[in-house]
Amino acid sequence: MQTSTTDNQETSRHGWARGLQRTSSGILSAERKALMLLMGGVTLLILLNVVTRYTGMPIYWVDEAAVYLVVWLSFVGASAMTRLRLDFAVTLLTDMLGQRAARHVKAAATAGVLFFGLAMIALCWVWLDPVGIARHGFDAKAYAEESFNFLYTERTQTLNWPIWVVQLVIPLFSLTFTVHAAANLVEDMGLVPRAAIKGFDLGNAEETVN
Repeated sequence: MQTSTTDNQETSRHGWARGLQRTSSGILSAERKALMLLMGGVTLLILLNVVTRYTGMPIYWVDEAAVYLVVWLSFVGASAMTRLRLDFAVTLLTDMLGQRAARHVKAAATAGVLFFGLAMIALCWVWLDPVGIARHGFDAKAYAEESFNFLYTERTQTLNWPIWVVQLVIPLFSLTFTVHAAANLVEDMGLVPRAAIKGFDLGNAEETVN
C-alpha cells in the first residue's frame, strides 16, 4: 500500500513531464508523416522535371518548388532528429567522468539545446512581428513602410507565393524543436523514464552517432 501511494505521488508530481513527453511524441508522429510526404513530393518533382526537360517542355516553377520542399524537409528532419537524439555529440569529457557526473553534463548540454530553441522562438516573434502587422490591419504595404520589414510584401520568383508562407517553416521548427528539447531534458534529469520511440527503426543509431 505504501509503495502504491508513493508511486501515485511521484506520477502526480511529474505529470507535467509526462504530458510534455506525450506532446513531443504527437509532434514526432506528425513529423514522420510530413517527412514521407515531403520526400515523395521532392521525388515526384524531380521526375517531372526530368521528363519535361527531356521532352523539350520544361515547367519553369518545378525547380523552385523542389528547392522549397527540400528546405522544409531539412527543417522537419532536424526537429525529428533532435527528439530521436541523433544529433552529433563530442564525448571526450563525459567519457572521463563517472556515470552520475556524465549524466549531469549531458542534462546541461540538453538544457543548452532548449535555451537555443527558446531563443529561436523569441527571434521569430520579433521577425514575424504578429502584433505589428495586426496593428496595421494586416496591410502588408503599410506595415513595411513603417517597419522596413518586407517579409509580408515579398513573393517567390516563379511560384508567386507569399514568401512568409514558405518561411513559416522556421517558426514551426523553433516550436517543435523546443518541445523535443524539453522532452529530452526531463528524461535526462530523471523526472520520467525515456519514452519508447515508435515508427522509427533506429536500432543503435544513438550509440553509433555519438
